[in-house]
Amino acid sequence: MKITWIGHSCFKIESDGYTIITDPYEDGYVPGLKPLRESADMVLCSHEHGDHNARDLVEIRKGSVCPFTVETIDTWHDEVKGAKRGPNTIHIIEAEGIRLAHLGDLGCELEENQIRKLEKLDVCLIPVGGHFTIDGKQAADLVHRIQPKLVIPMHYRDDRAGFGFDVISEADDFTKCMDSVVTLGECSLSTDRLPDARVVVLQPRDTV
Repeated sequence: MKITWIGHSCFKIESDGYTIITDPYEDGYVPGLKPLRESADMVLCSHEHGDHNARDLVEIRKGSVCPFTVETIDTWHDEVKGAKRGPNTIHIIEAEGIRLAHLGDLGCELEENQIRKLEKLDVCLIPVGGHFTIDGKQAADLVHRIQPKLVIPMHYRDDRAGFGFDVISEADDFTKCMDSVVTLGECSLSTDRLPDARVVVLQPRDTV
């Protein structure tokens, strides 16, 4: 399985010639990111905000056999059961024996039955920027509970690289709470050649 961070919460996940795009963003919504233009076999959106639901910017291919199974967990985009920002959907995607979860804009504490569904993950894509989502410490606490083999942080800002919303935090608030962190100077990784680390910080593919 190949995982590419396009930027923000948008990833390209590929297996056996089949492509899933998660949380595509509308043009001009995310500071520092180029307009998104992609083709894929499936689009998954965690919620209906413009920086996560630009399905129309992804050209859908037809005819390929899907190697993925997709399971969802209904959660909230905030700590008050959606009163501020509405619902959020976690997607658990599996192929090639690899179990990956994209947590979307998770903004609440998870219930015990939801925690159990996230156990035994190979890869967890987790928001760490706070303000709109859980923050770095909350993300680290969740990682320590569910114990995925590999974690890729998303939905944060990077002042040096020039991307992300001003009101969200940098990834350091998360990585300083974690052991075994490696920063890659690239946007993609393959699950058959994973770095020897618990947390991998990727570079977004589509910065301006």
